[in-house]
Amino acid sequence: MGRAHEVRAKSMAASAAARSALFLRASKEIYMAAKAGEPDPQNNLALRSAIEKWRGQNVTKDVIERAIQKAKGGSAESYTAGRYEGFGAGESQLIVDTLSDNTTRAFVEVRNAFNKKGRNLGNPGSVSFNFTELGVLEFDGTNRDEIEETLIMADVDVNSVECDEDFITVTTAPTALNAAKEALADLGITEFDTCEIKMVPNELVTLNAEDEEKFKALLNMLSECEDVQNVYHNVKLS
Repeated sequence: MGRAHEVRAKSMAASAAARSALFLRASKEIYMAAKAGEPDPQNNLALRSAIEKWRGQNVTKDVIERAIQKAKGGSAESYTAGRYEGFGAGESQLIVDTLSDNTTRAFVEVRNAFNKKGRNLGNPGSVSFNFTELGVLEFDGTNRDEIEETLIMADVDVNSVECDEDFITVTTAPTALNAAKEALADLGITEFDTCEIKMVPNELVTLNAEDEEKFKALLNMLSECEDVQNVYHNVKLS
């Protein structure tokens, strides 16, 4: 797993509509984290993690601050999380997480995307058994052995440490993500391209050119859905 193996919101935001959707999903997640606890990232781990996650995906400071101020203002607005599993071109499988104030609209958006650009939605569990929930940290670096040793010595529950083209990917148990960040800080590593809990495929598949084009069209359509929060898949993109 490495830079080419992840679906990055930065690459999904190629169009104006997708970028707008990116800012919206960041705003919703940060707002809900601030509303659920104290609206101060220093005293709210979930909020701090959400801010770091979206900063890494080029969400602007004003979007982040507006979401926090909205929570501070006592807004009654609320969002409900949902998860959908489905199949795309070839052997592609996807997990789509939503966060919406209208769960019916969220379902219709996701279903329409699969009907138009994919194959079909599946039942709960039809795809997720092929994925594992992990903490994921990605950052520039080459000192794989030193990083692995530091994490082990700090008793971090590490799943893997991989180096790919001067880029390090660390996966941990979901509950160990923050401990891994703290251990890496001792090495001076504080900036991350990715720092979040996500669904990681147990195996990756490679699609032929035609199927990959169809699959990317599905990703693009999902990226423009206002209620879609995260998309995880098992495709090794070229």
